[in-house]
Amino acid sequence: MRILVTGGCGFIGSNFIRLVLAQCGKTEIVNLDKLTYAGNLANLADLPPDQARRHRFVKGDIADRAMVSSLLAQEKPDAIVHFAAESHVDRSITDASPFITTNVLGTQVLLDCARQAGIPRMVHVSTDEVYGTLGPEGRFREDTPLAPNSPYSASKASSDLLVRAAHETFGQNVVITRCSNNYGPYQFPEKLIPLMTGRARRGEPLPVYGSGTNVRDWIHVEDHCRGVLLALEKGRPGGVYNFGGDAERANLDVVRTILRLTGRDESLIRFVKDRPGHDLRYAMDHSLASRELGFSPLKNFEAGLEETVRWYESHDEWVRQVESGAYRDFEKIWYGERL
Repeated sequence: MRILVTGGCGFIGSNFIRLVLAQCGKTEIVNLDKLTYAGNLANLADLPPDQARRHRFVKGDIADRAMVSSLLAQEKPDAIVHFAAESHVDRSITDASPFITTNVLGTQVLLDCARQAGIPRMVHVSTDEVYGTLGPEGRFREDTPLAPNSPYSASKASSDLLVRAAHETFGQNVVITRCSNNYGPYQFPEKLIPLMTGRARRGEPLPVYGSGTNVRDWIHVEDHCRGVLLALEKGRPGGVYNFGGDAERANLDVVRTILRLTGRDESLIRFVKDRPGHDLRYAMDHSLASRELGFSPLKNFEAGLEETVRWYESHDEWVRQVESGAYRDFEKIWYGERL
């Protein structure tokens, strides 16, 4: 089997490629990535030789119709797994334009080109954020109405609807997955866990939005990637599947655990002005994925979080590479006035 993976140099995409190459001994991966600030070839630099031979990197933009069409004609993949996206809520608040270009236009280009090339199957990887926010009880189901509250989540909800429309209008074999907050190795440091880990290790203030009571359902990236692979193999055409980690934690509790793991004092915590449109709580009902795909999260959150913190501690060179340049500039601008 040959799979075209979009965004395969990002956090979740690179972990998915590692999983597939390790578990599916004859599968070949074509990795299409634009290499924006969050895309990093170093995420796949240490693949074993037998796996590296089955991985081919192509630099390109999913919104480039001519390039995508040519690539599909050349590679003739059996499936597309679509991770490529602008994904940071804070950045979408400062400028939503890249989110519309990549997440909405890019997804439509992929759908059109895949249909024209006769690609048998496409999995579109989305997010729990398209559902909006929950109160203190309940969980998101696949039939929960979409109610995005940030430019990022609105762009992902738009792409989800385009994928649904491709199935309803053209009968295209597509599957949508929606997942709760990921954590694990190779995550770009703008996200909560690597951000707080890095700042704690350097003894810098840890900015916590509002009172820190916002709740997220955490899932280890390896569990998420197993779910995406199951959706590729077993998902119903036109189906939607939620993945969650059964690990709801308040942001403040996660930050406190990171401080303990890094040997730092809670005096580093700084409560800062909340992010606009900050959703209160996410929680995923993944019972449908359990019944139809055989999915269940395997990684305990506390053990997985400690593994993740230790991974960042032992990968200083990777951290130094990704924390330079544009990322540090954005961090100073975004958190500067808050701190």
